[in-house]
Amino acid sequence: MADKTQEKLIEDFANATITVSPKAIERIKNAMKMEGKEGWALRTGVDGGGCSGMNYKMSFDNKQGEMDKVIESNGLKIFCDLKSWLYLRGMEIDFSNDLLNGGFKIHNPNANRTCGCGTSFSV
Repeated sequence: MADKTQEKLIEDFANATITVSPKAIERIKNAMKMEGKEGWALRTGVDGGGCSGMNYKMSFDNKQGEMDKVIESNGLKIFCDLKSWLYLRGMEIDFSNDLLNGGFKIHNPNANRTCGCGTSFSV
């Protein structure tokens, strides 16, 4: 029984992805263009800190790390280091144009708690 549970966990880990909404992709690609980084990948990750324990990181990168997980979401390439992948697998990135609460919105199924601003979380 434990072997099947372990196999399921390994399969879920390997098959998990990061999803980026069309609105978020449009915003990300516009930012890449403005910075002269068209065709680069979105690098996602986590750092310790923030009011909930871990902060989300996003940047542009044109070099895949040796231990990076590489994901393709709606035509956008995403790099994520394996340590961060433990916390970010299954994450969804969206973008909202709301006047008061606009910006990138992250839904992370691994987070037990998030801060009010949505930039940090705990597991």
